[in-house]
Amino acid sequence: MVLKVTGIKESNRSQLNSEYDEQGYFVIRNYFSAAEISALREVVLKFHESWKEDNIQFYRDEAFNSSVITGIDYLECDDRLKLFNFISSKKMMDVVESVIPANAAFMNTQLFFNPVNPKQKDFWHRDCQYDHEVEQQKIAVQETQVVHLRVPLFDELGMELIPGTHKRWDNEEEFNVRQEINGKVSSDSISGGKVINLAAGDLLVFSADMIHRGLYGMDRLALDILVFDPDGDFADYVDDECLPSIEMLDKIDDPRLFMSTLDLKALCA
Repeated sequence: MVLKVTGIKESNRSQLNSEYDEQGYFVIRNYFSAAEISALREVVLKFHESWKEDNIQFYRDEAFNSSVITGIDYLECDDRLKLFNFISSKKMMDVVESVIPANAAFMNTQLFFNPVNPKQKDFWHRDCQYDHEVEQQKIAVQETQVVHLRVPLFDELGMELIPGTHKRWDNEEEFNVRQEINGKVSSDSISGGKVINLAAGDLLVFSADMIHRGLYGMDRLALDILVFDPDGDFADYVDDECLPSIEMLDKIDDPRLFMSTLDLKALCA
């Protein structure tokens, strides 16, 4: 589903929730203004350039994303604070709460870009496959809730998704491609794939555990904010360095997303 709105009205939240529940994703076109994207792009590019210098061989050989954009390694406190305030802004929280109505928690940020290595191809996956064997993946698809909120910083080819796979297991074709078995590789086409082109200013919300792939090409640079349902056992996955300090919390307009994570981590300590 594609909504063309400049904000989330209360009446739209149930519509977004229903669409996410059924399909595993939704898109809101032109959700962010050019000024909002420009300000975000400025901060993210500072991170990206410093990260590339520090990871030059990895970047040249195989990288297609980075993480912990809000961390302490590459950005000064003021720029981190700008990111925290964007992530927890009313526009973002309206969308987060349309999918996770109560006590959503911040997990991480990721930055997706085109790989330098021309041999790398975009590939189908579920996020949970990197943490679990097949039987545990089946459980994760049914029981967990991790959500990507993708903010493209430039116009890009976007994503390809298999609608509905956030709630069901792979069919034979999907499993063969994703697992690279029976003569298939993860970059092969899958019938039922839906391409979602994205432009700077759009917002794509999708389930981490649905079958999906990013599409390489154009000026791909997309910031993903990951949030999770507090009922999920994900607090241990959260890197302490990606969270604001106690002192920074006072400077964040709406720190609920981060407070939820800190509270969950305190329970695990």
